[in-house]
Amino acid sequence: MNWFYEKINTLSKLNTYEKPLCKGLIKMNSNENFVIDKQYQTNILNNAAKNCDVRIYPNNHHEFIKCLSKHHKISSNEIAIGSGSDQIIDLLLANFATKKTRILVSSPTFSFFEARCKLYSIKTTNVPFSNSMILDLDEFVSKSAHADMIYLDSPNNPTGFQFSKANLVKIIKNFEGPILLDEAYCDFARYSALELIKKHNNLLILKTFSKAFGFAGLRLGYLVANQNITDIFMRSIQYPYPISSLTLEAGRLLLQNIKKFSSVIDLIKTERDKMITNLRKLKVFEVFNSQANFILFDAKDNYLRIYTALAEQGILIRKLGKIGNHKGCLRVTIGTKDMNSKFLLAIRDLLL
Repeated sequence: MNWFYEKINTLSKLNTYEKPLCKGLIKMNSNENFVIDKQYQTNILNNAAKNCDVRIYPNNHHEFIKCLSKHHKISSNEIAIGSGSDQIIDLLLANFATKKTRILVSSPTFSFFEARCKLYSIKTTNVPFSNSMILDLDEFVSKSAHADMIYLDSPNNPTGFQFSKANLVKIIKNFEGPILLDEAYCDFARYSALELIKKHNNLLILKTFSKAFGFAGLRLGYLVANQNITDIFMRSIQYPYPISSLTLEAGRLLLQNIKKFSSVIDLIKTERDKMITNLRKLKVFEVFNSQANFILFDAKDNYLRIYTALAEQGILIRKLGKIGNHKGCLRVTIGTKDMNSKFLLAIRDLLL
């Protein structure tokens, strides 16, 4: 049994995905959507419960996928579903990558993806962001020549950066292996790459209901790709019942009322731009542009003091620390107007 205890010892030393703190009066550390009214989501869940018989194993995924197909104007055969995009990422890595696989990623990137690569002993090649938190296209394309797979979160977490569509197309055209494009935050960005699925069989796009649609607690995500990939994923790789019938029905009902979220997303984008402007006016932080529902800023030597003081006031943001040459990075989620105002007021008070 020595091999078993050796494995336990190895796993115990891994830096795993850090779950943000869940307590606090103002939660701005996990990129959740608090702009959407809680009661609206509760009503969706209540209606979903009326339509479900939870004594039966979930068999309503076809109806949910049909609604997704209609929403995105793509074929149902190009959609596979999962318990959040995290679970889909995990299954793709477990089944399509090995210890010999070389995956090209940005640095930084989604920390869960990095953690799973370490768990499976998969090697990653990192392309660092510039001092202005921009990813160099030429360097990324150049390093892709030595990679077997690409993972790219678009927009990136935690920087908020997104390649232009033209530059993304250049990356795709210059790479023959699979490209995992994580679009968790694309509803807050300039574009989605879904239309490229038809032209590029190696493109796999990951999407989630956790961010723009405020369903983080229900764990609902999906994969859009060539139907050969989605068919294999659903028939051979995915669990028989990965998502509860209640979650699937709630997702279907949400998609039937999708127009409700347009104003929510617009408000978050407007508040994001105001927050960037207001943080820059303070002239003590380096604040980076964002295409997501969060803002990354470098508080420099004061970042620990600011993070701790905000937490003491019940305002939770994400402490990241060193990113490239920036030593004091913090990330704040865009919340309601009231949440954002309280955050900015607290920041101003700390700087007096």
